[in-house]
Amino acid sequence: METVPGILSGLKSTNFKIVARALTIVENDLAGANELLKGLTFPKKAPIIGITGPPGAGKSTLVNALISNLTTDGSKVAVLAIDPTSPFNFGSLLGDRIRMSGHFNHPGVFIRSLATRGSLGGLSAKTIEMSDVLRAAGFDYIVIETVGVGQSEVEIAGLADITLVVLVPESGDEIQNIKSGLMEIADAFIINKADRDGADTFANNLKKISQQKSDDIKVFKTIASQATGIDEIAAFIKSAQSIKNTRTEFLLADKAYKLIQQKRMGDVDKIELRKKIAGEMANPSFNLYAFIEKY
Repeated sequence: METVPGILSGLKSTNFKIVARALTIVENDLAGANELLKGLTFPKKAPIIGITGPPGAGKSTLVNALISNLTTDGSKVAVLAIDPTSPFNFGSLLGDRIRMSGHFNHPGVFIRSLATRGSLGGLSAKTIEMSDVLRAAGFDYIVIETVGVGQSEVEIAGLADITLVVLVPESGDEIQNIKSGLMEIADAFIINKADRDGADTFANNLKKISQQKSDDIKVFKTIASQATGIDEIAAFIKSAQSIKNTRTEFLLADKAYKLIQQKRMGDVDKIELRKKIAGEMANPSFNLYAFIEKY
């Protein structure tokens, strides 16, 4: 069994087995997790790239194409692919890695799937800590692919340095994208599957609307399955690293808030909570608010 100092030392050499072990300790809050997190140091400023968007937009295929592009110069890329957890049986498919199978044996690529475990915002409750472990491991790019759960996609903005919102021509009324808050968080929109009808019109409308908000918001068109348009996105990611992030204080404050929230809720077991509610519901006078007060 590796000691915490041994794991911290192994992280500095980007030993994938050590990285996987560290992530497991942090994700499951095993012995030494807190000591491990407090001992992390960050050898380089690796950008965290958040990729979000509705289900079926092709996020995993896009990530797969981006990995191929970003690793051509020898860069190391880590991917956290987040899958939704069933609210009923608490299971998760963790199937995003299937679409990235071409990179399983790449020496510069590390892919980890994790479940939301009941989190409603598209991110696992442990995503913040796990992304910091990857930053400490010396990766050049860290990609976080979120669940894509609709309006709560905005949560990724509190973690990512660069946020890419993936849409398809069928995404519909672009005004709805503003309502969902995506205009507030997107550094770039990606219209994937751009060989479909309506892609040019949709992209042009998004450009007009985004420019009303900021000239810095980019709109790209891609066909991720054919790697078309990926060069432009990779170039944007690389150029964005040299731009001072004006959201740094917001990002750190939001991360701190979520970590504090997680610590305070640490003793609430959702499965146990469900069992207790099931028992209390047998009482005809059951009142949810009185139950919560007592709980």
